[in-house]
Amino acid sequence: MTTVTTPAGVRLAKVFTGRQRYVPVLATAGVLVLMWIGASLRYENFADLQVLLNIFKDYAFLLVLAVGMTFVILSGGIDLSVGSMLALSTMICASLITDHGLSPGVVIPLVLVIGAVSGSAMGAMIHFFEVPPFIATLAGMFLARGLCYVISTDSIRISHPFFTETATTMVPLGDYRIDPSVVVSLIVVALAFVVLHYTRFGRNVYAIGGNEQSAMLMGLPVAATKVAVYAISGLCATGAGVLYTFYTGAGYSNTGIGMELDAIAAVVIGGTLLTGGSGFVLGTVLGVLVFGVIQTIIQFQGLLSWWTRIAVGALLLLFIVLQRVIGARKV
Repeated sequence: MTTVTTPAGVRLAKVFTGRQRYVPVLATAGVLVLMWIGASLRYENFADLQVLLNIFKDYAFLLVLAVGMTFVILSGGIDLSVGSMLALSTMICASLITDHGLSPGVVIPLVLVIGAVSGSAMGAMIHFFEVPPFIATLAGMFLARGLCYVISTDSIRISHPFFTETATTMVPLGDYRIDPSVVVSLIVVALAFVVLHYTRFGRNVYAIGGNEQSAMLMGLPVAATKVAVYAISGLCATGAGVLYTFYTGAGYSNTGIGMELDAIAAVVIGGTLLTGGSGFVLGTVLGVLVFGVIQTIIQFQGLLSWWTRIAVGALLLLFIVLQRVIGARKV
């Protein structure tokens, strides 16, 4: 018996259903566990919990950035502006605090609002003016990066006591200690998990990513959801920039170049379908950890940093092929 599949049916068939939607994230978890076991057997003290906590510290800003990107990709979009928005937030923080003497209590909320408003503007352009997400966010990327250079072409050091004290403060965790940025990034992950899996807004995001036309026919608030998704991405980008200023203690115009690609790679390696509609924010956490473990192994091995890009690129290709294979089996 031959089954006739409509174009809409083909599109929906590519969205993982049932147990198959867990395959990519389980594959990521498997790769992560194998890498961790192999490195622990090869390198002394690699299995120490402090190594894992240090990975979270070094990639806390990327985790927040990738959480925002998860919302966008789940909705079927893409956001190329997040790396530049991260850099712009570091420059705004550094300039207003160091050069103009404003309080971090004023500057940090201002930066977050700028990120949300900028993301909303790009989301509105994408939906109401039907500008492709690639083009709209590419324009946002150039605009944000250009504004960084308008503020300053040099690095601006932040010497405010709040930043220096927060950067050196550690939160006790039994015999171990974790950086406050790790706590913030995990709170962001928890909030994103609740929003995506336990709210109507989260269900709308998945529905739009699965099939936007069907979502509109069902009466879902497509416009408001798409604008909100990009607002969340902008908010997370500037939030990641704030964490980065704590991490480096400075703002710099060239910060975050290519970081949007790192965020996209982490989300895809974490099992989120590039065409939208399927994925998990906890998978994104695993994707970021894969980044961190690869980088740590390369450091232990004494290799140059570009090997991280090679390894991540190979994994990214592997997971894209895996997505295509699973999608083809559903058609």
